[in-house]
Amino acid sequence: MNKHLAGRNALLTGATGGIGHAIARALHRRGVRLILTGRRTDVLEPLAQELGARSFAVDLEQPAEVDRLIAEVGHVDLLVANAAVPASGPLLEYSDDQIDRALQVNLRAPIMLARHLAESMVAQEWGHIVFISSLSGKTGAAGSSIYSATKFGLRGFGQGLRGDLHGSGVGVSVVFPGFIRDAGMFAESGVDLPGFVGTSTPEQVADGVVVAIEHDRGELDVAPLGMKLGSRFSAIAPSVSARLQRRLGGERIAAELGAGQADKR
Repeated sequence: MNKHLAGRNALLTGATGGIGHAIARALHRRGVRLILTGRRTDVLEPLAQELGARSFAVDLEQPAEVDRLIAEVGHVDLLVANAAVPASGPLLEYSDDQIDRALQVNLRAPIMLARHLAESMVAQEWGHIVFISSLSGKTGAAGSSIYSATKFGLRGFGQGLRGDLHGSGVGVSVVFPGFIRDAGMFAESGVDLPGFVGTSTPEQVADGVVVAIEHDRGELDVAPLGMKLGSRFSAIAPSVSARLQRRLGGERIAAELGAGQADKR
């Protein structure tokens, strides 16, 4: 199955970040008409003007804002749920409000958008929904309990929804980036990775989104081979993998990542 995207309408959340920019431009190059959302109008509006897109300033932390977005957007052919908030760090450092914020933005908002926007996709027998998860949505590690909970949740929801919509003409994909350089939560944290840990670019994530839609891929990893293999090994032998991560400095990386994102939780 190869979906042709030219002339289709897409809603992209989290468009103001570097990864969102890359996804927006990749879809624009395929001839997609974009509706962009984000909280930072100073970033959102220039991008919308550049790409000839519509834009909505929306704070997905507020359930009423999610409802407003659904009402204003109306029908779309494509949903790319990319928006997320940082949620690294030990659980005991989190307030109840910070936990609620991560669950709302990273998990509940994508679920609600999919629930309501899928209806018209099913009615026209064409559409696609993409959830941007993370390799942290396949394997949890120190300092990732809240973030992994939201990203594991997206994976489970995406798998189940794909089953629900099988045969309807509406596809569902979950994309799993690893560490992303140049832009995004990890890049902004300022953490230095060991030389053996590879990274990917925002543009590679964007290319993965396009491939997932055009070829109706259920899941797609965007990471160097070593990270992909590590994620798969962790799923098979989580205890062994956790010990190996500690020996390779995983706890230091987790602590630095949590500290670098503390003011953004």
